[in-house]
Amino acid sequence: MRTTTLGRDGPVVGRLGLGAMGLSYRCAPGLEDRTKAVSLVQEAVDLGVNLVETAGAYAAGDNERLIGEAIRGRRDEVVLCTGGGLLGDADGVLRPAGGPQALRDAVDESLRRLHVDHIDLYLLRRVDPGVPLEESWGALAEQVWAGKIRMLGLPVVTEQEAREAEAVHEAAAMAAEVSLFTRCGLDDVVPYAVGRRIALLAGAPLSRGLLTGALSSSDDLMPDDWRRTRPRFAPRAIRHSFALTRAVAQVAARHEATPAQVALAWLLRLGDHVVPLPGTRASYHLAENLGGDRIRLTEQDLTDLEFLPCPAGAPEM
Repeated sequence: MRTTTLGRDGPVVGRLGLGAMGLSYRCAPGLEDRTKAVSLVQEAVDLGVNLVETAGAYAAGDNERLIGEAIRGRRDEVVLCTGGGLLGDADGVLRPAGGPQALRDAVDESLRRLHVDHIDLYLLRRVDPGVPLEESWGALAEQVWAGKIRMLGLPVVTEQEAREAEAVHEAAAMAAEVSLFTRCGLDDVVPYAVGRRIALLAGAPLSRGLLTGALSSSDDLMPDDWRRTRPRFAPRAIRHSFALTRAVAQVAARHEATPAQVALAWLLRLGDHVVPLPGTRASYHLAENLGGDRIRLTEQDLTDLEFLPCPAGAPEM
């Protein structure tokens, strides 16, 4: 797998990471599901994935516990990424929590749940509208100086906000939802990240499954799937998105690949600093996603993909 670095002097990571949020959603309770989730994370590490992303807000902290279990005894093989600035309850309802003390507490709770003595990359998940960004960022910088965190990452912010934060402490990464179906902010975020040698962590790179071509209607979602509550997964929106993936499938056919692999290859083509974080709960999808690194898109492919119209429904941010 191709590699890049996090920030100017950060660790080397694979160009494809693992987003772990989905491991804690829509899983039936019981040891079997948790065991499979732990095994999948370990399989990803075996296959060369060393950047694993979780968050304190995922499943009210249980996602971090799962990752802590999965990397036990393998800490040195993993660049561990988590984050705070959001509080989530068991139902997945999130609210901003960017106050300095809230962030200090969140870091300590993450360390406890993950069973580690430091976090490699800590992301501020959201800018709290009730707290100046410099205060939130400064509180996290204190945790770096205390040795609890090695590097910091910003959420989606304006270039001016990014500069204000970096006046307090440099950013090694910026995290945003980016995919063929979600290109908002690319004109601003990508050039700034390139110029500052900041890694761009692309969350939901397959648009939460829409870009795989596997979702043709809402009937393809389980009744309790949380995506059913989101605008992009309304019945009419899914049908519209499925029609769009036919163009992606045509590009994929030229490379004997899948639409998911093409969607990931398109992100990798944006620059060496871009690190997609696809998530999955199945071994075969894990192998499929990693195959996106082998695809080299042609100029004709890029032209065909760039002119894809926008899908229906607002993106998740």
